[in-house]
Amino acid sequence: MLRLGIIGAGRIGKVHCESIGRYVKDAVVACVADPFMNAETEKTIKALGAEKVTKDYREILADKSIDAVLICSSTDTHAQISIEAIKAGKHVFCEKPVDHDVDKILEVKAALAKSNVKYQVGFNRRFDHNFEAVRDAIASGRIGHLDVLKICSRDPGAPPVEYIKVSGGIFLDMTIHDFDMVRFLSGDEVESVYAVGGVTVDKAIGEAGDIDTAIITMKLKGGTLAVIDNCRRATYGYDQRAEAFGALGQVAIANDCKSSAVISDESGVTAEKPLYFFLERYMQAYVKEITEFVDCIVNDKPVSVGIEDGLQAVVIGIAAKKSLETGMPVKL
Repeated sequence: MLRLGIIGAGRIGKVHCESIGRYVKDAVVACVADPFMNAETEKTIKALGAEKVTKDYREILADKSIDAVLICSSTDTHAQISIEAIKAGKHVFCEKPVDHDVDKILEVKAALAKSNVKYQVGFNRRFDHNFEAVRDAIASGRIGHLDVLKICSRDPGAPPVEYIKVSGGIFLDMTIHDFDMVRFLSGDEVESVYAVGGVTVDKAIGEAGDIDTAIITMKLKGGTLAVIDNCRRATYGYDQRAEAFGALGQVAIANDCKSSAVISDESGVTAEKPLYFFLERYMQAYVKEITEFVDCIVNDKPVSVGIEDGLQAVVIGIAAKKSLETGMPVKL
C-alpha cells in the first residue's frame, strides 16, 4: 500500500484527500500538512481518511514511511517544495502551475534530472472523459488533419480580488489549463500566440492589474489554428466545451449536466444547466489522475503529464501576457 503525504489542506488538498480515501486503490493518506492547520480542519481531514496532520510539511519529507507527496499549497511554494521533496527521494504530484517563473521550473527540472523520482503535474482536464474523447478522435486520425481547434472555458463566477492579486493573472491561473489542452488535444506545440482581453465582469479585477475576459489565438507548428475564449463569469454554470475541426470531419463536446433530460411543454423547451463548478465537473478526473500517479509509482511507469508539460503551459501563458501588453503576436 502506497503511503502519500499531502502538503496543503485548502480546497484542492481536501479534494485529493477525499478522492484517495474513497476511490484510489493501493494508496492511503498518511499525513496532511498545512501551516494554518486548526482543530476544525484537522477534524475534516481525518474524516476524509488521513491518518494524521501536522503544521510542518518537512515532517512529511522526513518520514521514511511516506513514498510520495502531493503538493497542493500556494503556487509560490510549489517549486521550492518540489525540489526539497525530490532531494528527499519522494515521488511528487504537483498542482499546476509548478511556478510562475520559468527559471524556477527549470530548477525543478534540473533536480529531476539527477533523481529517479516520478513527477506529475496536476492538469486534471487531461483525465476528463469528454476531453479524452476529443483527443482520441484527433490522435486516431478519424477527423483527418486538425485544421481548427476551439476551446471555451468560462467560470461561473470570479474569485475574490485578493486572490486575483496573487494568482499570476488570468493566463497563468485560469487559461493555463486551456493552454495545456491545446497541446494535449492537438499533440502539437504552439508556435505563436496573440491575445486580446478586457475587464467586463468586475472593474476591481482591472484595478488589481488583471483582466477577466480574453480571447487567445494560436498557430501551432503543424499548421493548426487554435482559439481559446475565457471569461470569469458564466451565469448558467461552468462552461467547458471544445470543438476540433479537421480535413475529414469534426468532434465536439458539450458541458456535463446533472442529467440529459429535456423538457418540452407549452412554455418552451428546457434542459439542465451545466454542473456549477470544477469540483462537480472534474471530480472523477481528479480520481483518475491520482490513480495513474499511484500506478506509475507502483509499476515503475513514466507519468503522462510531466515537468515539460508544466513548463510549456507557463511559457505559453507568459507569451500571451506579453501579447496582451504589446498588442502584437508573440513567437515562442
